[in-house]
Amino acid sequence: MTEVLSLEVCERLCDALPRAATVDAALGHIESARRALLGPGLLTVNLNATAPDDPPDEVQLQRLWSSDPQAYPVAGRKRKTLTRWTQHLLLRAEVFVGEGEAALAEVFDDHALIAALGLRAVVNVPLLEDGRCAATFNVLGTRARWTPQEIALVRLLALLATPWVLRARRDAQASPPEPGSRPPSTVA
Repeated sequence: MTEVLSLEVCERLCDALPRAATVDAALGHIESARRALLGPGLLTVNLNATAPDDPPDEVQLQRLWSSDPQAYPVAGRKRKTLTRWTQHLLLRAEVFVGEGEAALAEVFDDHALIAALGLRAVVNVPLLEDGRCAATFNVLGTRARWTPQEIALVRLLALLATPWVLRARRDAQASPPEPGSRPPSTVA
């Protein structure tokens, strides 16, 4: 079996994460570990921003964090209709693994941008609150396929991110937008 979790990276993350003062700092430490362990790729975290009065066949997502904010800006919103992917990840709260360009094209509207960034596989992990998907932890990599150990590692990193992301979600829900502020931009 290939060793994926190095002691050095684990110790660095265990030392840094409890000292993080913000969600941005915490996710930055998690991204550093992801990059050290899994190599080039992209990490994004999206909040499930669906409101009770939204259409029942739609899900609203808002990007909380991105390791590449130029390609995937923070605070953008996107509307997703119910598809195999949204039902799997957002409604049933199950990990989604997509491997290869065809699989990514099937589930992501922005598959051309993903391919242009050299990304070929994804692991989407639901972050749960009260058994429901409150957010998603999304790792894309340059590899064509993930090993079971790599998928487990992504899930572990998502678990470490969960309390930070849920805190940020609660803070966002408690802070209404300022009067006259612009709505979040649409994201790919």
